[in-house]
Order: sequence, then structure tokens, then C-alpha cells
Amino acid sequence: MKEQSGEAPHRRKQMGKSWIRLYNSKWVILITVWTFFLAMAMSFVSDTILRSVNLILAFIILVTIVFIGIFFDLIGIAVASARETPFHSMAANKIAGAKHAVTLVRNAGPVANFCNDVIGDICGIVSGAAGAILILKLSDVSQINISLLAILVSGAVAAVTVGGKAIAKEIALRKSKEIVFSVGKVLYFLHSKFKINILPNKKRSIKHERKRDE
Repeated sequence: MKEQSGEAPHRRKQMGKSWIRLYNSKWVILITVWTFFLAMAMSFVSDTILRSVNLILAFIILVTIVFIGIFFDLIGIAVASARETPFHSMAANKIAGAKHAVTLVRNAGPVANFCNDVIGDICGIVSGAAGAILILKLSDVSQINISLLAILVSGAVAAVTVGGKAIAKEIALRKSKEIVFSVGKVLYFLHSKFKINILPNKKRSIKHERKRDE
């Protein structure tokens, strides 16, 4: 009887590991396909627009792309570092966005992966391409050597990106609850107005919850 009772937890553990591997495999395939098409769409749109606008608008678009990457990096870090517990009392009081905030925290891995890796990396790649187009536009109106322009623009884009993400990280760690709740409100709006559910409402085990809250 002892052997049988000892086998049950072991089987549950093995089943849990199998489910995690299956879930991770599905997520990896899904996010890879999404990244491929999203990157192509963003590159096509930015390239088409940048080539048809003037220098000032091209600069504004480049800055916008960089700050989109920083903004999503902020969300990803906030969700990954937030605790689930504070949102339970808010959800019990039927505060709009609280349940979706819980869902965000429970899906912290995929959310952080999408915000930090997918959107962040795509914005980094697209901003590089946008910077190249901006350099060509600058070379048409400036007497500065194109190689020097490339160095200056690349350095400026990298500095703003890294510096912005460093500031965003500090804000995300200090204000994770407020940021997650704000994103939860947006998800609540999408669900209530358009019936759109972006994230699965999965349950979290008590053991996992205690580890996260420590």
C-alpha cells in the first residue's frame, strides 16, 4: 500500500511535467509564427511610410517605434514581477479590470515573452531599418559623410533604447501593481465592449501562489 500511495504523487508529477512540455511547445510554435508575420507587417508598414514622408515625420516615426518597444518592455517586466494576491480582494469587490489583472499575472511567462521578446525585438529590428532610411534622407539634405551619419544615428537609437528600457525597468519594478491593473482595465474594456479574450483564464496552484508571494 505504501508503494502504491507513493506512486500516485509521482504519476501526477510526471503528468504535470508532460502537460507543461506540451503547453510550452504549443506556445513556442504559436509565438514563432506570430512573430514572423508581425515582424513582416511592421517592417512593410514602416518601410512604406518612411520612404514616402519627409525628414521630420521619418524622425517622429523612428522615435515612436523605439518608445513602443520601451513601453511593452515596461509592461512585460511589471507583469513578471507583480503579485497576484492584491488583485483578489479587488476582484471580490467587483472592481473593473481586477480579474483581468489576475489573469495577466497567471500568464506572466507568455505575457513577458510577448512584450519583452516579441514586440521588443521586433521594434529593435524595425528601428534599425527605420534608422537606415532616416540616414539616407539626412544624407540628401546634409553635407555630412554618410558613414558618420550612420554612426551617429545608430548610436543615438541604441542609447535611447537602452536608457529608456533601464528607466522603464525601474518604474515597472516599483509600480508593478498599478501598471498591471491599468493593463487589466484595457483587457476588461476589450472583453466588455468587443468580447475579446486575449489570455486564457487558467488556474494557479496554491503552492505556486505561495512561492510567488514570498
